[in-house]
Amino acid sequence: MPRLLRTVVIVAIACGLVACPAAQRPEPTQPTPTVPARPARDYSNARVYQVVPEESLVRILVYRAGTLASAGHNHLVASRHVEGKVYLQQDVARSGFELVMPVTSLDVDPADLRKEEGADFAAEVSDSARQGTRKNMLSPALLDAERFPDVRLSTAAVDGTSLASLDVTTLVEVRDQQHEVHVPVAVQVDGARLTARGEFRVKQTDLGLKPFSALMGALQVQDELTVKFELTATR
Repeated sequence: MPRLLRTVVIVAIACGLVACPAAQRPEPTQPTPTVPARPARDYSNARVYQVVPEESLVRILVYRAGTLASAGHNHLVASRHVEGKVYLQQDVARSGFELVMPVTSLDVDPADLRKEEGADFAAEVSDSARQGTRKNMLSPALLDAERFPDVRLSTAAVDGTSLASLDVTTLVEVRDQQHEVHVPVAVQVDGARLTARGEFRVKQTDLGLKPFSALMGALQVQDELTVKFELTATR
């Protein structure tokens, strides 16, 4: 096979890997960084709000990287199925939440949300690529959905005195391992309705996950993710 043709074939195969990378055998589990022990939070006197999944949305923006990045896609992973409770205290620092996000309900590259995210997500993604990406995301190599069907989030600490600007130390449980992430949150309360919004960046490796990489790093997924959320809850 001529060298040029061979190169084209390799790149084409690699593009397919980025669109729907094959599940790989998980590497031996690395020791989990110790999360500082914190006293259990007391929500006994809190106003309790129940999250309304159909009015809530989490977006996870995944960006391509590597010297052949242009051959792949940026991906948008969305959840419209977040469940749980928000506990609002008179002392804001004692407030918190307990949330569950089922990983099997995650939606990969919905066209309407990609359009909203602008130029970085303007490229169309085929159904086969979407399905392949989702299959890999749920595989034992990444989220391992069969063994760990949920991502769980809870509050470790709240810093701030105004609901409009809080820094929440969040415990993120992925694959049965907990990791701390600092999340800026703006909360608005209107009668019996509460809305929480925010945006933050987190590295996959900080959550115990290994970003996809192929062709010695020429095609890869950036370690850092951007997470945007808007949650609605009612009394």
